[in-house]
Order: sequence, then C-alpha cells, then structure tokens
Amino acid sequence: MERAKLVIVGAGPAGIATAVEAKTAGITPVIILEKFDKPCETIHKFYHPGKRVDPVYRKVKIEPLGVCRFDTCTKEEFLELIDRYIRDYDLDIRFKQTVQKIEKINDCFRVHGKDLVIEAPIVVVAIGIFGRPVKPGYPIPKEIKNRVFFGTQSQIAPEFKKVLVVGGGDSAAETACFLADKAEVYLSYRRPQFFRINETNLAELNKRVEEGKIKLLMNTNIEGLEPAEDGRVKVLFKEIEPMVFDAVYYCLGGSTPENFLKSIGVEVEGKRAKVDEYGETNLPGLFLAGDLVVEKGSIMAAFNSAHKVIEGIKKRYQERLARGCE
Repeated sequence: MERAKLVIVGAGPAGIATAVEAKTAGITPVIILEKFDKPCETIHKFYHPGKRVDPVYRKVKIEPLGVCRFDTCTKEEFLELIDRYIRDYDLDIRFKQTVQKIEKINDCFRVHGKDLVIEAPIVVVAIGIFGRPVKPGYPIPKEIKNRVFFGTQSQIAPEFKKVLVVGGGDSAAETACFLADKAEVYLSYRRPQFFRINETNLAELNKRVEEGKIKLLMNTNIEGLEPAEDGRVKVLFKEIEPMVFDAVYYCLGGSTPENFLKSIGVEVEGKRAKVDEYGETNLPGLFLAGDLVVEKGSIMAAFNSAHKVIEGIKKRYQERLARGCE
C-alpha cells in the first residue's frame, strides 16, 4: 500500500489542474489515478480534429482564477498544453487504474485502484460525465446497435451517407457540422428553436443549413428505433412520418455518476452531489472538482474549480496534511 498527501481520481482537465495547483501550493506527493491510457481521454475521443476549445461558456467568458488557463485554441493545441503541465509539474499519473472503492479510515482515505491501494488524508474526485452520455428512454434494438452512437463524435464510417443527429446543444451542433462534410445530415430537436447553442456554433450550424448540408427537424420527438428492411435504422417520430438513416447520433449530454458517489458515502441531491464553496462533500477531506460541481463542458470553470478545491484544502487541512496517514 502506497501513501500520498493527496489522491486525485481522474486525469481530465480538472484532475490535471488540481494536481498543478496542489504542487504549486507545496502539497506533495500527489498521485492521479486515471482509468484510461492517456489524460483527457474524452477530449481525445469526442473532439473532432481542429475543434475549437475556448474559455467562453454560454456567451460568457470565464476568467481564470488559478495557475491553469488558456485562450481560444484547437483541440490539438489544448492537448499540448495539458502535456506541458504534466511535464513541467512532473505529475505522477497512474494510467489504466479504474477506482473501484474509496473508504474512510479514521482521518484518512483508502483508494482502491485496479491493482494498487493508496492511503491519503485528502482525496479529490475529478471524474467527468461525458464518459456516461445520456441515452434515450426507449430500447435500442440489437440489430442496429452498431449504427447508433452517443456523445460528440469525431469520426464516421464511409458507408454512412444519410445520418440523424439528435439534440439541441453545442455537442449536437458540432457533431452535425462535422458530419455534414461527409454525409447528408438531419438534426432532430424537440423544441421549436435552439436556446442552448453558443453563438459561434449556431452561426456555423445556420451556415450549413443555408448550404443545404444540414436539414433541421425542429419540434420533433422520437418514439423509438426499428431495424429497416435493408438493415439501416428506421426512426419513428411522434409528429412526422418515419424516416430511415444509415446511422443515428445522440448528443443528449452527460449524466453525473451518482451511484459511484453514493457508494463512497457522498450525499447526493437529485443527480448532483452536495458540496460547499470549495467543492468539499459531507465527508471531511473529500472534494469534488470539474463537471461534478460546475456546468458540464466548461473547461475553464473546471480549472477554476480545481483552484477553489486547493484553496479549501489549504484553509482547512494543513494539520492533517502535515500529519499524513499514520
């Protein structure tokens, strides 16, 4: 069993920023546990090449509070920034370590990974929510599961010539625009107009609509999916006649992993954990950062949440950090 002063669960933007802020504050050793084989897996997987990453969220620019910050850049430039933070701050990241259990032992926590156990007085959970995208309430027939996708997509099979994107947020708009260069795209949204898409994405979407590359199916609700006779996906709408597509992409957002939080003992209200201004839960010494405590999708807000977490740790747990786990 290893010992550290701080264990961080998740090597996404919030987890990396928490480690950077901790080391800047003199908190060491810090260990990050990440279930994938690289940092920022969701950005690697779901952001298409060249995708814009910026500190503006819902038309409001989020000003940085701590060490980690960035200006508008591409996916590739942002990932280079993350790699630079990892090198410059010599971050200790243990990859392919799915956290199976976190238990409280007196004033310390015991974090169980895939093949290791680490004891630390402070734990920060900074897992994202896009790894668990929201799925529709109706079942997806097994015959067409290889044609149905969830979350923002950065790739498309060459044989998919006519596709449906479902959703009304930025991820739906970005996916539709990306796919529009490769296929005939339809976008289904249950409301009569968009209200959650930022100005840049909305302008790009409207441009593709004007060019005839994207066709909008506004005010439509999907009742279910069926296999078509030719093996494609038959989409059953409530308001209009069924349509057949080569593939369907659901961009309905993410869901908080409330079951994992509850298993630790974290109090959850609805689908959100109850935390204070520093991100501390009802378990003293256990903090949350990133998408678990801020609006999903805002990377600068995730960075700022990491800064606030370390502020709270410095303010409340200097003695516990100095003592460590005995």
